[in-house]
Amino acid sequence: MGNKNRSLSSNEKSQKGKDEKSKKDKKGQTEKKEVSVVIDKNEADKIIQSSKVITAHDLARQTNVKISTANAFLRKSLNDGNVKRVGGFSGHHIYAPVSQ
Repeated sequence: MGNKNRSLSSNEKSQKGKDEKSKKDKKGQTEKKEVSVVIDKNEADKIIQSSKVITAHDLARQTNVKISTANAFLRKSLNDGNVKRVGGFSGHHIYAPVSQ
């Protein structure tokens, strides 16, 4: 049932394909950059004030923290009055620094 009589060359080709897949798996392992959970308030404030607008993703990438941490920091800054929400929807908001 279901046994196929294949030629030797087709068996070798199928074996070769399996070997290439395992090589790709080994080659695909790259080093991940280390992300932090704690954000440096001074550094984040400096980045926010120097930019025209900023998103949680931009802040997370520039400060090497998780997006959830950057988003929490931006929401806290919004409550404190350091930034204002100028656009975005469904959790993907765009913030601008408040002029001082």
